[in-house]
Amino acid sequence: MDDGRPIFLQIAELIENSIIDGTLGEEQQVPSTNELAAFHRINPATAAKGINQLVVDGILYKKRGIGMFVSAGAAAGLRDRRRHQFASAYIEPLLAEARKLGLSAAEVGAMIAAVRR
Repeated sequence: MDDGRPIFLQIAELIENSIIDGTLGEEQQVPSTNELAAFHRINPATAAKGINQLVVDGILYKKRGIGMFVSAGAAAGLRDRRRHQFASAYIEPLLAEARKLGLSAAEVGAMIAAVRR
């Protein structure tokens, strides 16, 4: 919990990652604000802010008197959003640099394949 970003965003991302990797399934209850606060040794208001951000984003929803739950379709929505973020953060700059260097798409693909080995 210390990568320079606000802690509430880190909490939201931790929950998102748990949804994407299947640790938290659709319609499954997420840890409470107090559980998150105690585990990460943060203020409960900070944990609540992270959870509330996920509610605003439609990733979580509240069952009154019970707690927060993962929304149906949350994993697919998160994967889609992260794919777009990945393209913007990594693919677009990669292709821009490849154009500067005169590399073709096939050459870039071959370089990626070589690195994967």
